[in-house]
Amino acid sequence: MLLSLIWGKKGGDFRVSWCFFNMSDPLRCLLHFVLEFGVKCPFAPQLFNLNNKSLEEDEDLSDSEESVYSGLEDSGSDPDEEEEEGDDGGSDDDDEDEEDEQDQNEKVLIPLADKLTYGKNVLLVKLDIRNTVGNIPMEWYKDFPHVGYDLDGKKIFKPIRNKDELDDFLDKMENPDYWKTVHDKKTASDIVLSEEQIELVNRLQKGQFGDVNFNEYEPTVEFFSNDVMIHPVTNRPADKRSFIPSLIEKEKVSKLVHAIKMGWIKPRRVQDDSRGRFYDLWANEDSSILAKHKMHLPAPKIPLPGHEESYNPPPEFMFTDEEKALWEQQDPSDRKLPFIPKKYPSLRQVPAFSRFIHERFERCLDLYLCPRQRKMRVNVNPEDLIPKLPKPKDLQPFPTTQALVYRGHSGLVRSISVSPSGQWLVSGSDDGSVRLWEVCSSRCLKTVQVGGAVKSVAWNPNPSLCLVAVAVDSAVLILSPALADKQVISASERLLSAQQEEGPSEGSQPVVWSETEGEELNQGIRLKIQHPKPVHQVTWHSKGDYLASVMPDHSSHMQVFIHQLSRRRSQNPFRRNKGLVQAVSFHPIRPYFFVATQRSVRIYNLVKQDMTKKLQANSKWISSIAVHSGGDHVICGSYDCRLSWFDLDLSTKPYKMLRHHKKAVRSVAYHRGYPLFASASDDGSVIVCHGTVYNDLLQNPLIVPVKVLRGHVITHDLGVLDVTFHPTQPWVFSSGADATIRLFT
Repeated sequence: MLLSLIWGKKGGDFRVSWCFFNMSDPLRCLLHFVLEFGVKCPFAPQLFNLNNKSLEEDEDLSDSEESVYSGLEDSGSDPDEEEEEGDDGGSDDDDEDEEDEQDQNEKVLIPLADKLTYGKNVLLVKLDIRNTVGNIPMEWYKDFPHVGYDLDGKKIFKPIRNKDELDDFLDKMENPDYWKTVHDKKTASDIVLSEEQIELVNRLQKGQFGDVNFNEYEPTVEFFSNDVMIHPVTNRPADKRSFIPSLIEKEKVSKLVHAIKMGWIKPRRVQDDSRGRFYDLWANEDSSILAKHKMHLPAPKIPLPGHEESYNPPPEFMFTDEEKALWEQQDPSDRKLPFIPKKYPSLRQVPAFSRFIHERFERCLDLYLCPRQRKMRVNVNPEDLIPKLPKPKDLQPFPTTQALVYRGHSGLVRSISVSPSGQWLVSGSDDGSVRLWEVCSSRCLKTVQVGGAVKSVAWNPNPSLCLVAVAVDSAVLILSPALADKQVISASERLLSAQQEEGPSEGSQPVVWSETEGEELNQGIRLKIQHPKPVHQVTWHSKGDYLASVMPDHSSHMQVFIHQLSRRRSQNPFRRNKGLVQAVSFHPIRPYFFVATQRSVRIYNLVKQDMTKKLQANSKWISSIAVHSGGDHVICGSYDCRLSWFDLDLSTKPYKMLRHHKKAVRSVAYHRGYPLFASASDDGSVIVCHGTVYNDLLQNPLIVPVKVLRGHVITHDLGVLDVTFHPTQPWVFSSGADATIRLFT
């Protein structure tokens, strides 16, 4: 039946909506009664939706002038009667007290949270049971645990607020919205103010108007004249209906009472909370629904009793005195049996089980406290975790045994170098001598006294030349050993006899070239390159005409010099100090120059004269550097026992970090032809590794340690100082602090 017409007026705007109710439903009738008559109860309508079309803002409903409490009229009566009732009992002329009461009631009416469906028509009602006590002082409930009652007369308890000073301080420190959070005493909840509300509060604190668009400087509008008149503006007396009870409301209440008496309106059924609170956890564990669930696990079954729980167990299950004493000393979780087996002659002599209640209690704990979860057991073979590397015997040839020992030096042998043909070996020692050895026979062919500790020696890599560079104190000596055929010796002499170019004089030159005379010339020393500071390393370019020297110094930018032998000139490639230089090396193919400082390796383009790449070694102090014959891979040794392999095409960070040595790594070296590289350390060992570099750029290098070579004796905490490979054979030479040179083949 058509029950009500919802309408309201605000500023001359009327809104009409129809609602259909079935009077056979008492709950809906009671809801309609509350919405219709606006009886003071803890809920009121806030949102109506007819065919999913909502009305306008709920503030519009509160502005209706037809009723004190709502804008609903009884549409069950005749429309003519409604007009008469509107004329008699309308609220067009209500006084201000009734309007204030209406506003207060509208504020305390709490929206419902329910959704009622009537056929195709839907009535949406919000419900909020936070506070249903109305607009009263909340101090009345300060000593009670509740703040009001719901429709069933049950208490609405206050939310638990057990924050102490420490929790409040932590919330103040960690919550970013703490400064704009206020506590609402009516709803007993914390409300976070919005940006608009914060702006309004700030404006009110500053003494400004709440409305931003309000202009306080508008001209005054004279609504009344300044002339004093005899009669007042209005003298209308109050209506009679302002002093007597409303007859319309009395009639509506009587209709509601009659409906309750006739049974049309019935009270709500109070649901029993006890039903459904307790249930059997495993009652339906074998049902089809749980059977379809893949992760369902049934409750564990109690294991069946064994022979040890019998009243007459076999003798082998009985405890001896030692086993009984051990059982009593063990922790209950470590015992194999939770009881001591006992034997009785007959069943009627068996007493009551003393642990029955305890076992039942443990069973209950297992059922409801033990979390059951299906775990996928992964059987991992430990060998599968080890990377699949080829066996060392499949990577041969590589040096495995010590073949020769070269003896003759009396001090530390700091540096060694092999001729391009692989027939001769040169070594420099702290005893002030440079010795030339024959590789195959370990015979010392020549000894050259240079008058100082030799820091570095380097054989010229050009096969058409026979020259050796020796770093002694602050000088680099060019030595001609004359151990080759006449053509090579004559080519070396022509290179050394070239005249020095006369360049523009820019003051005093830091490097001075000079020819030797007398005894030095007789020993084979042809040129002497004097540096301003002690030289620690010397290395050749692959063409044999250029060589570089290193003078580590923190305070100067003159740490590296590049010398050209044919023109007898030197140059400092760096204008700034980039760090303490440890070692340098030339690229075997391209015009690149590698400079290793303490923490990084810089790669410079000699043609463009700029830095192309910087390698981060992740080491504390780099000691040595070696470049692969292909030029795309670099290894660095460091004093913190690490060896770093760099793939220049992959990254500027190490591709592999090898920590095989226990002490500082002194020297590293690549083999020119074989995929081998070696590292020498103060722990007295030389580790040879197999390093295959593939032509496919998508395939990473294969690095496999194959052999640890030992033989040097650690002297003064120093082990192997230098290592180098034979140019054609898979042999490795090492020099150590024990004044020996060893060949491993």
